[in-house]
Amino acid sequence: MDDRGRLAQPLKGTARWRLRLADHAAVSAAPPGDGKATRPRAPVARIIERWSSLLDSKWPRGVGVAATAVIIVASLAYGVVRGDHVPSMIAGIKGARDGIAGATGFRVVSIALAGNHHVSREEVLAAAGVTGTTSLLFLDVDQTRERLKTNPWIADATVLKLYPGELQIGVKEREAFALWQKDGHVSVIADDGTVLEPYVAPRLSQLPLVVGEGAQTKAKEFLALLDRYPTMRDFVRASVLVGERRWNLRLKNGIDVRLPETDVAPALERLVALDNEKNLITRDIVAIDLRLPDRVTVRLSEAAAQARIEALKDKLKKKGGNA
Repeated sequence: MDDRGRLAQPLKGTARWRLRLADHAAVSAAPPGDGKATRPRAPVARIIERWSSLLDSKWPRGVGVAATAVIIVASLAYGVVRGDHVPSMIAGIKGARDGIAGATGFRVVSIALAGNHHVSREEVLAAAGVTGTTSLLFLDVDQTRERLKTNPWIADATVLKLYPGELQIGVKEREAFALWQKDGHVSVIADDGTVLEPYVAPRLSQLPLVVGEGAQTKAKEFLALLDRYPTMRDFVRASVLVGERRWNLRLKNGIDVRLPETDVAPALERLVALDNEKNLITRDIVAIDLRLPDRVTVRLSEAAAQARIEALKDKLKKKGGNA
């Protein structure tokens, strides 16, 4: 009790804070030792006063519990993302969802598959993401179709749901068109240049071989042109794209035929005509250069070149003797 008869009461937290603020303001306003009054720091005092009044205000019932729940959920979400547990969490949710749908009679129990020849049934189902627990109710047809098309053999697909538990899948496969060699590796490609698989199947050994960077996308047009000259095509072992600009033909007997960058058809016609007239591609030569439109350059093998030199020497000797 003070000198006026008032009973002293303990101060609450906010009241103590206000008292400290008042003391701070009084000290700030008090004159310093030289007797001159200083200007109080009004902005700082106002900010502190605002925060203290906010803390002293009454909040609705349950706000603290809600804020705590938000903090816990945010912490859990942060932990899931930082720990890279999102895929497993999504998979768990999908599994629980499919389990509930399966228990109500919407599990996929029958799958009709058509159109697959190069791709096995297991590969199709794996690409579609269909398992023994898949629910027909939650299966997304468009998403399943796009997943099927991630398999390079599958050009297009249709997916049909027949409730309560039948799924029909039809696939349109790409056809093996050629073999493509690059950096020492040989792959099977479709006519649009899509790489289908590494070359391991002997049944595909009769496919035409194209070689070089970019050859897979230009093979369809060039091989169609080569098909117009079947007698020459049958001699070709590989078509080699040079600098992604022009083609060379490597024949089965080792001869290189160098084709021009443009006007390839006339060059092939000249080659066929020369072979018909002079059996050019069966001679002892290593290269035939058709890059210039007004001439054909032939390079002999070393043995043929040496034999030609000797023949010329003998011819000169005979001429000298006759003289």
